[in-house]
Formats: sequence, structure tokens, C-alpha cells
Amino acid sequence: MDFDLTDEQRMLADSIGRLVTDSYGDFEQRKAYRADPRGWSPANWSGYAEMGLLGLPFAEEDGGFGGGPVETMLVFEAFGRGLVVEPYLATVVLGGGLLKRAGTAAQRATLIPEIAGGGLTLAFAHQERQARHDLHDVATTARPDGTGWRLDGAKGVVLHGDTAGRLIVSARTAGARRDREGISLFLLDPATHGVTRRGYATQDGLRAAEVVLDGVLLPADALLGPEGGALPLIEWVVDEAQAAICAEALGAMEVLRDLTVDYLKQRTQFGQAIGNFQALQHRAADMLVATEQARSMAMYAAMMVQESDASARRVALSAAKALVARLADQLGKDAVQLHGGIAMTEEYKAGHYFKRLAILAGLFGDMDHHLRVVVAAGGLPEAA
Repeated sequence: MDFDLTDEQRMLADSIGRLVTDSYGDFEQRKAYRADPRGWSPANWSGYAEMGLLGLPFAEEDGGFGGGPVETMLVFEAFGRGLVVEPYLATVVLGGGLLKRAGTAAQRATLIPEIAGGGLTLAFAHQERQARHDLHDVATTARPDGTGWRLDGAKGVVLHGDTAGRLIVSARTAGARRDREGISLFLLDPATHGVTRRGYATQDGLRAAEVVLDGVLLPADALLGPEGGALPLIEWVVDEAQAAICAEALGAMEVLRDLTVDYLKQRTQFGQAIGNFQALQHRAADMLVATEQARSMAMYAAMMVQESDASARRVALSAAKALVARLADQLGKDAVQLHGGIAMTEEYKAGHYFKRLAILAGLFGDMDHHLRVVVAAGGLPEAA
């Protein structure tokens, strides 16, 4: 695998880095963004649109810029360093990923330019309380009703679902609750009668929502993609999200490591900086090793998300996510311990990075879940 960036990718990384530094360089700015009723900054979102980030992964013929998973990795690494709160994962990777793969030409032509221009945000309403991390466990139903569909059910922890302009909802059109076949996707306006959203702040300062669907009537053209055959699309897009999460965790780990090393150089005890003590130097070295391991796995995830063999791709992404989750947990706990109590105060940013890393580790499956996936498959694919 070639992990060298092209000149264009290096330019993209530099540009995103400057943009995030300008917007999030002062940690007080992030607190102000979170105080907005949306939980994020519309001005920043417009800046991402002007830079082309919102159209980055979409095909040029659909109004995007034709970027791939490496470009997405660069975006999320920078976002992880800044602890960015805007709904990029929900809109561009999850919602946008489903739209570009399952949408009709008319749906793509209408919605993708709106997303790329910053005028539309999306949220993917899929997770259900009983499912844990099993993507095929869907109890929400969609039944034919006249010339359209009637949706009933509930979705939980819908990332940025409280402010999204459109929801993409998974529902079962056939089969039993845990069947792999029979899952469909529907595109709906959250203002539709029967849709209830309850938004809330998550522990890392971002936003999510609980969504209840009670007799929601949709026209026939609300169906997104093949009826009953949505699970492979969902799995692919979630794999892309896992790769993005690995990259974001890497960016957050880099900053948390640097914060800790700087603190060790400044904090004094017994008349000298505590960073002079060899035991703490060893802990700092461990944090460096963890960060570099996470970097390798983020690159591996970005490469393997393009794998055409769905089984091999899923196992590779599970392996990457499991290791990054373990490394992030290790580094985060070390950072808090080496800082002492100050690390968990609301005013100091180290604790906020630790919280975000903890949330990222559990998104779309925690470490134990992904280890089970790898073990069940007998280990990584030979091609890896």
C-alpha cells in the first residue's frame, strides 16, 4: 500500500489545518459554537462549503469534487485536532454516503448541490435500542399504504438529528426483526406529520436526537435505493464512517499527547519539572507510540474502505476500529492521570478531548463488538 500523499492531498491537508486553526484555535470559540441553538456554527459550515469540503466525496457529475477516502481521512484528522462540532460526519459521510449510493439521478441532482452549498444537512436514523451494534437488527416498520408507505418505530442517538433538514430512516419492509433481507431506506422531511424529535447534548458536547415515527405517511418516491436490499449499502457507509472515526481519533490523540507533554515540561515538583522524572518520560513515550500506531491504522482503514469484497472490508475496518479504540482509551487515561485533577475540569480542554475519544470509541460498535467481528471471521483477510 502506498501511504504517500499527493501534492493535491498535502495542499488539502494544509488548507483544512489552517481553517480549523482559525475557527478553533481559541478553545473559547468552541464553547461559543456549542451555545448556538443548533449546537454548531452556521458560519463555519458556510466556510466548509466555500472551501469545497461539503462536496468533497461526491462525484463531479453530481455537483461534488470527486474526493476519496484519503481526502476524508485528512479532513477528519484536522477535525479531531480542533474538536470540531459541525455535523460533517452525519451529513457528508453518513447521509451523503447513502444518498450518493442509493439515490436516483433526480434525488442526487436535487440534494447533493444543496449539501455541497451548505444549505442542507442530513442525519441517518438507524440505531435502535434493542439492536446494540448489529446493523441488521431493525424493528421499525414500513408498510404499503395506498400509493405510498406508513412508517412506525423509534430511532435512538441520531447524530445531529435534532437540526437536520432531512432524515434518512431505515425501516423493515419485509422479514423478521433480525433478518438481513427486508431493510429499506426512506428520505423524509422531519416536519412530516407523525415525526417527533427530541434533541439533546452528548457527553462530548455534540448533539443527537431520539426520533419517534408514529404513522408517518410518505409518498412512493420517498424510498431511497432498492426495496428490501438496503443493508449492504448501510454496512458500506458505516464502514466509511468507521474510517473517518479512526482519523478523527488520531487527530484528537495528537493534541492530547502534545498537551500532556507540554504540561509535564511546565508543572514543577520538588524544585524541577515533573517531565524530568524518568517514569513520566516513559509514559510520554508510550503516548507517542500509541499515536503512531493509531496513525498507521487510520491509513489502513482509509485504504481498506475501498475494498470491493464486503466481508474483507468489514473485518479490516473492525480490526482498525478495535485497535484505535484501545489506543485512544490508553492514551486518554494516561493523559488524565499525568495531568491530575485539572484534566477533568470544564475549563481545561484536555478533558474535552478525552470525552470525545470515549464517544468515538463506541460509535457504531465498541472495541469488544469489533473484536468479535474479527474473531468470527478468523482474523484479517489475506489481502491485508
